[in-house]
Amino acid sequence: MTGILTRLRARLMPPIPEAIRDDFTMLRAQRVETQTPLMYLMLLATTPTAAWVGAAQVHWGVRYGVPALLAVLCILGMLENWQSRKRRMSLRRARILVAKTNHVSGWVGMMCSAWCVVNWLASPPENHANFAMILTMGSLATAYCLSSIRGAAILNLAVGVVPITALMLSSGRVGEMAAATSLVLATAILIRFILQGHAMLVDLLQLQAQTRDLAHTDPLTGLANRRALDDQIAHLTRNAATPRPFRLALLDLDSFKPVNDRYGHAFGDKLLCSVAARLAEAVGSRGLVVRQGGDEFAVLIPPHSPLITAPLADQLLIALVRPHMIDGLPITVGASVGVALWPDDGATTDALFDFADKALYQAKTSPRVPVPAQAA
Repeated sequence: MTGILTRLRARLMPPIPEAIRDDFTMLRAQRVETQTPLMYLMLLATTPTAAWVGAAQVHWGVRYGVPALLAVLCILGMLENWQSRKRRMSLRRARILVAKTNHVSGWVGMMCSAWCVVNWLASPPENHANFAMILTMGSLATAYCLSSIRGAAILNLAVGVVPITALMLSSGRVGEMAAATSLVLATAILIRFILQGHAMLVDLLQLQAQTRDLAHTDPLTGLANRRALDDQIAHLTRNAATPRPFRLALLDLDSFKPVNDRYGHAFGDKLLCSVAARLAEAVGSRGLVVRQGGDEFAVLIPPHSPLITAPLADQLLIALVRPHMIDGLPITVGASVGVALWPDDGATTDALFDFADKALYQAKTSPRVPVPAQAA
């Protein structure tokens, strides 16, 4: 039974893909922050009517107290929303907002539902429609405003619509049973819209993520490209008040053009892919390997990386010592490397690249010392 429920839930409410989970949290928090003022105003407008039509037989604390409490919560919610929208939306605040909306909206929905059920049971049949209308309209409007948070919207519909619908269907009165049937259909349609809107948001964010990845990825080797490198350097240099040094290495292959001319561009592309794989293996998750274009590569070593103090040029050259097997042919290519340290070798991005480029040129024109192969 548990397995069936799990599969049903996964089909109706599939989880958010990990790659876009943070973006999705930010987006729905921003939407909720924009839409909740309308929800608060709508609920606040219903409180005087709710208090007025409450059953006389119900204790005054329930008849007037619940609408008054709802009015206070709406006013406090609008004030909090007004203050919150002045602050920048961060991922942490977005998570808190989504979780808070889930919990608070659920408890408020149950409070309103209980109030309507109590008044329904204490009222004569001719007044039942008042409470059904108040509760269902409030639940449907709240679910619409919270539609970007799928769970909160469906929970509000459940706690608001199910109890009053059950009372209407069990009343034995044809008019109430017909109204309950229409309400069930309207609720099902709204849930369908909520799930479709949720799926559309997920698809949109996945498309944006794919587009962003393509814009920051070299299509041949699968490495990051120059745009991604510039973005990472800009991120590292943004907080210049407390500089944390990082290293930039520029790498240019030697004797690549003769290989490309002799065996063709397709062969050369395979060689570039092999070089890219070697560099990525040598750096791993400890840095960012970039193909800038042609046979030019770059490696960015962030401040927290263990490679920040390692002999970076030697490690990169050692990774390229072994011949590359391309279409069954062993191909050996060397490389020249120029390394720069931020901020010592350049306080700006241009200055940093200029220093590394000069170091690369010096390495190309200097007499070569053979690099020993790495021990197996």
